[in-house]
Amino acid sequence: MKNVTDELQKVLQDLTNEGKKPTTALVRARLTTQIPMPAIIAAVKSFKSTSHVPKIEVRETSLTADERIAQLEEQVKELTERLIALENK
Repeated sequence: MKNVTDELQKVLQDLTNEGKKPTTALVRARLTTQIPMPAIIAAVKSFKSTSHVPKIEVRETSLTADERIAQLEEQVKELTERLIALENK
């Protein structure tokens, strides 16, 4: 597990220092680590109320490039099928 609390805290603090209201979209855009949206939402809510981010850990992915490509190709295939089904309704 990888602790991403410090990165989230830094991003949220940077946004605040720039005079911007921290939102999930702004935070996600500035992150260098891929963090699930529910974790980002929890961090933003906590930061807005207490200016503190709870400890958040994410699983480290160790997929090879070929495995990632295969996953993405499968997702594209599934989404294409869903799109075709929706268009035919």
